[in-house]
Amino acid sequence: MINLAPVDQYIILAYFLFTLWLGFGRKNQSESTENFLVAGRRVTLPAFVASLVSTWYGGILGVGEFTYRFGISNWLVFGVPYYVCAILFALFLAGVARRTEHYTIPDQLEKVYGSKARTAGALFIFLLALPAPYLLMLGILLHLILPIPTWTGILFAAGFSLLYIFRGGLQAVIRTDLLQFVLMFLGFIILVGTAWTQYGGFSFLQQKLPAQHLTWHGGNSLQYILVWYVIAMATLVDANFYQRCFAAKSEKVARRGILVSVLFWLVFDFLTTTAGLYARVLLPELPDPAQSFPRLAVFLLPGIFQGIFFVALLATIMSTLDSFGFVSALTIGRDFLWRLRGGDDASLNFYTRIGLLFTFSISVVIAITSSSIISIWYQLGSIATPALLLPLLTSFSRRWKMSPTAAFVNIIAAGGISALWIVVSLVSNQMPFGVDAVFPGVLLSGIIYLIDAWFIKKDFS
Repeated sequence: MINLAPVDQYIILAYFLFTLWLGFGRKNQSESTENFLVAGRRVTLPAFVASLVSTWYGGILGVGEFTYRFGISNWLVFGVPYYVCAILFALFLAGVARRTEHYTIPDQLEKVYGSKARTAGALFIFLLALPAPYLLMLGILLHLILPIPTWTGILFAAGFSLLYIFRGGLQAVIRTDLLQFVLMFLGFIILVGTAWTQYGGFSFLQQKLPAQHLTWHGGNSLQYILVWYVIAMATLVDANFYQRCFAAKSEKVARRGILVSVLFWLVFDFLTTTAGLYARVLLPELPDPAQSFPRLAVFLLPGIFQGIFFVALLATIMSTLDSFGFVSALTIGRDFLWRLRGGDDASLNFYTRIGLLFTFSISVVIAITSSSIISIWYQLGSIATPALLLPLLTSFSRRWKMSPTAAFVNIIAAGGISALWIVVSLVSNQMPFGVDAVFPGVLLSGIIYLIDAWFIKKDFS
């Protein structure tokens, strides 16, 4: 446990109280479906950027661990592929997504492929958006700075986030994200600035770091790095990207918002990667690399600034927790419960709130029974990405879309084979044929698409 001074503990308490006030203090003027689910489709460019940027960085402790262990390859693995996919999303998907005026991704699947594909896709979207890894991360962080067990921190984080989302929906999420955005940048600017001032810049790091930490691969195999590039394609089917586009004030806001967000992600990646490198140099014998950022803050920062930095860590994770929790709950509420009960618009907010309770309950169970944050990401991403990628992306084009039957089979089969691959690897303690789970799913998805295109529906001549 890290023993923080009372003033730092008060700063953390003030953060939670202010976040609760932002999220809970102002009720929507109207309880309409659009206000609760897509913020009235009035989200402006600054709010869009702040919300999307902060939502995308919930894995902050994992970023610290990866940089501590593998150096600048963190940027190549967790930066570059996501920038590329986000730019592609902005150029080709953001505008058309806003134009649809949907509430969820399964709405698009149903419009193009029918109810079977919608239901199958909704299941994988729910799994991909589950906030379990972020609950686990918050539980670990709260255990690190407070005299409570990890499971208590998980329960507190779930209950706290649930309170204001339950009341205000996406509007509450976006209001709190504005605060989280400012705090996450402030904290890491303070940390990196202090390290730079006290020890020197890149020349100091270059002299002190292991040579492998300055290579593009960091000692990892090419296959390992390629797996993360494939998983980065989950950006193209990420429910939070679509949700922000559905809620944007205009198509222009959606497109520009994502492009501006990429610039902020690049800056934040520079800060976090640099901080991880300083941690590797200044704390070379750290027993748990996942604690590299918190331990570096305690090592470098004086009182008050320690509190600000820990608030930055909490804000970075909280912004992702509430966003993923909301879209997962919306998937359960709209695409399962609401449709099963007849699809009455007046009851959609009610079923979304039921979805919130279900989502956070199952996420708490997963978080408490899991020990690895990265393994949760890896397994869920490896299953959902091949299931959704081609059916969803091609659904926006009349020429390239799949047939309804092929789309349904693709979702079930591609996701299923990746899930089976993971089960076999867990039982045998090794990947079948040494191949990671995402690749057979992507390969099968491509085969199904080509069979559908060549022999069933399309004429490429």
